[in-house]
Formats: sequence, structure tokens, C-alpha cells
Amino acid sequence: MKLALAQLNPTIGDLAGNAQKILAQAQRAHQAGADLLLTPELALCGYPPRDLLLDPAFIQALEQQLQDLAQACPAGLGLIVGTVTANPEAQTQGGKGLWNSAVLLGEGQVQHRFHKRLLPTYDVFDEDRYFAPGGTQGYFLWAGLKIGVTICEDLWNDEAFWGQRRYAHNPLADLAQAGVDLVLNLSASPYSLAKQRLREALVQHSAQRFQLPIVYANQVGGNDDLIFDGASFAVNRQGHLLCRAKAFAEELIYLDFETTQGDFLAGPCQSLPESEPAELFAALVLGVKDYLHKCGFSRAVLGLSGGIDSALVAAIAVAALGAENVLGILMPSPYSSDHSLSDALALAQNLGITTHTVPIEPAMATYDQMLAPLFQGTPFGLAEENIQARIRGNVLMAIANKFGHLLLTTGNKSEMAVGYCTLYGDMNGGLAVIADLPKTQVFKLCHWLNREDEVIPAHILSKPPSAELKPGQVDQDSLPPYEILDRILERFIHHHQSRQEIIQAGFEPETVHRVAHLIRRAEFKRRQAAPGLKVTDRAFGSGWRMPIAMKPSWEA
Repeated sequence: MKLALAQLNPTIGDLAGNAQKILAQAQRAHQAGADLLLTPELALCGYPPRDLLLDPAFIQALEQQLQDLAQACPAGLGLIVGTVTANPEAQTQGGKGLWNSAVLLGEGQVQHRFHKRLLPTYDVFDEDRYFAPGGTQGYFLWAGLKIGVTICEDLWNDEAFWGQRRYAHNPLADLAQAGVDLVLNLSASPYSLAKQRLREALVQHSAQRFQLPIVYANQVGGNDDLIFDGASFAVNRQGHLLCRAKAFAEELIYLDFETTQGDFLAGPCQSLPESEPAELFAALVLGVKDYLHKCGFSRAVLGLSGGIDSALVAAIAVAALGAENVLGILMPSPYSSDHSLSDALALAQNLGITTHTVPIEPAMATYDQMLAPLFQGTPFGLAEENIQARIRGNVLMAIANKFGHLLLTTGNKSEMAVGYCTLYGDMNGGLAVIADLPKTQVFKLCHWLNREDEVIPAHILSKPPSAELKPGQVDQDSLPPYEILDRILERFIHHHQSRQEIIQAGFEPETVHRVAHLIRRAEFKRRQAAPGLKVTDRAFGSGWRMPIAMKPSWEA
């Protein structure tokens, strides 16, 4: 049997467009002599569809598109499509009205429907909100083989790998007991740094444990804050990696199953990105490109401060959209250093992007005049500093509105964590590109960009970070050194350590208490921030569900 695997980048809700993309790959696979084509989880509607699933018209249109796809599918080819199907048992059994399904199409009609059994509700996942769990594990006969079907999370409950069970059932164990010859998995597994290595280790362990070849088809592309890295793969019954599709790109790959050996033969194996920075950069480029294009934008604008954050965002935007589609705006104030302007211009020259300079001093003077009667007798402080950021934010939004660009915000995760950012100022925009990158990671990524030629001007990498909202200001006036801050944030945000645990690890108590207080206090800002691209296992996005109005008395 010849199996084709289509690693697809669907657009959520574009049922006709997604179906056409699937059909095009089906035609290619058929011409190549494939017997069966596998697509990712919910490939027909895109993942995650979220509350679109509450619209009955959406579900009806999805089913009609599935039927149309079945009719158009080449004769002789089996097509496994990820989609949503209605649960007719919901009203009588008190369950959810939908299933997350894998549907086998062939000879012009629906042959089988299989339903996801394990529904994740952690991090960014909320599948129990919409779906009923499948009752029994399914398989079908094709080309003389007994083929098991699983959907994403169904593979993630191997107690021998994790040391514990997340769910009551292990679908893979059930399929092994049913005597299937191989297992196909439709996935839409969101990207986070180094997650592919975990996926492969899990699947290799399970294949070896149950002596089953496993094929893993993963979605690729950006959908809102989530990035899907693809890198679909297959392992044999000994757990050896046989093939891997490209990371961060669509691809159609083929696998031959040798019936006499009862296993897949080795196929093409694409390499993963060569380093952590290379992987992060590829993910962020894909996230920016898809967010803009799927939202109907072709060009981006951002403020260039001469600092490292805006420099990195500009470099990512150029890689995603092309230099001709990125506009940089310089907005100097009386507190801006000469090198801020020269560094920003040098960056723009290195990247080949157009810039415009809009000084904000006239607007600052007007605000001073307008607010003088109310502010009279008070010292210069945070309000006056933030007015500068808000002037810049208004300038950028005006340009974005006038020319139909998407405004990219440039704040990093360290700043978002402790609130070192201004609402309706530097937080303005449609996409927060590096909101999940700590400041120390920003520096690492910029040094990586400069590994061959200078992309980020050297002075941007060497000067102390500063918002330049008052004379001589640097970030460390208000924050601990980023090397210390980021280590505390990692423990607090990613590992859920208490203040005392962090202090016992050797951090200065006053600093720990202050950072924890800043994180809690900044929640109202994060709730109003632009969507941020998720690249770690704990991002300030759809998987972060902290209350705003709260009092952490247990931390006192």
C-alpha cells in the first residue's frame, strides 16, 4: 500500500478553500499511485474553530462541503479528512452535539466516521466545550490491511511514557488489542519550542511498546496566536523514525507499506531547524505571515525606536512579508538619544525597508499646555512619560488606518509579565510578535541573525535597553537585570513555583516579592493586549486564564 500524507495549512472557516486544497493534494496523490491520503485534524474547517462550532449553519455547511469533497475525490483513492460531524445521540444521551472526527471518503461517498476519544482541556485547548468523546476506537480495512485511526490527543495518554495517565483510556492500547496493522493519527498540535522532539519521543516509545507503525499528520501554519509547525512523521514498529515532512511549510509526502514485512519502508526525512534560534525565528516568521494574510493584510507598519525589540520585530516582518511590505516609523522626542535615530536608520538600511520620521515634540507641548491647569504643581512622572508612548501609539494607528497596514507591536514577554508597557501606547497594534519571547531570548535571537552578516546594528546589541521617556533612563532603573528577571519569570510563570521556592533557589527575597507583585498587578494590561504569537509552553494568550480583580493573600 502507498500512503500519502498531506501536511496542510488551512484557513479557519474557509471551507471551500480548504476543500480545494485537500482535493488538489488528493489529485496529486492519485496521480502518484497512492492508495490512501491522510490529512491533519479538522483540516476541512481549520483548527481551532472555537465558537464557530456553536453556529448550526457552519456545521451544516461543513457537512455539505464534506459530501461535495467525497464526490470530487478521485476514484480508487481513500481520503481521510479531519472534520466536525454532528452527534445524533446528544439529545437522548445528554452529551455534546458534535464530534471531532476523521472521515474516510472513497468511491464518491463517506465510508467510515471515527471520533476523537480524548478531549484536552488544558493550556490553549477547550475541546470539552464543544465535543463529545468518541465511544470506541475505530479501524477500517483497506488494501488488505486493518488500519487504526486516532486523532491528536488520542496518542498522548501512554502511562508508561508519562509515568501517569491523563485519561481513563489509552486508545492506542485498545487498537493494539484489536490487532490493527498500523495506526494513523490526524493532529493539529500547536508549536512550542522543542515540542517536536517530545512528539517524536512519545510516538517512538508507543510504537515500540505496542509494536505498531504510526503515522502522524500535523497541521502547519498560523491561526491567531497559535503556530502549527507541521514536521509530520512516521515511525516503524521498532520505533525508528522513517520519514519527516518539512517544519513550518506545506508538503505532500509518500510512504510505502510492505505487507510481507508488516511495516513501512523508510522515506524522505527532512531535518529540523539547526538551532533553537533558527526554530524560533521560523515559527515567528510563519506566525506573522499567516496572521496578516489570513486577516486580509499585505503590509505592516511598526515603530522603530533604535532598540533591540523593534529591531527584531522588523527583521521578522521583513522575512515574513518582504522588505517592500514593511514600513518603519521613527518618532523621536526631546529625550531620544542621537544613537536611537542613527541605530534605527542603520537597521532600516540593513533590512531594506522604507522609513518616515515623525517627531512627537509638538504633540508633547500641546498635551503639556492642555493639562497644565490640572497638573499644575505636580512633578514630572509616569503620566507624562506614558503620554509620550500614547502619542506614538496614536501616530502609528493613524498611519495603519490611512494606508491599510497592520500595526505590529514590539513588546517582549519580560515587559508584558511585569507591566513595563503602556496601554494605548506601545501596546497599540494588531499583533504582538515577540510577546512570548523573554528579553534574554530576544538578545539570543538577534545575535543569531548576525551570525553571518550584520542584520541588527552592533550598537543596538551593546547599549543598555531604555524606553527613553525621561533623561538618562534605562530599564534597570525600574526592573532587575533581565538575566535575573527572566530566570524568576521562568520559575513563576512556567514552573508555577511559589515565592518561597524561588527565594530558596537563591534569588534575593525583595526582588522576588516585587516581581511577583508586578506580575499580578499587570494582568489588566495583558487582558487588553494584542494577540501574541505563542512559542513557549506557557504564553500570555488563549491558554493564560488569570483573574484581573484578585488578592493573592496566600503569597503574603
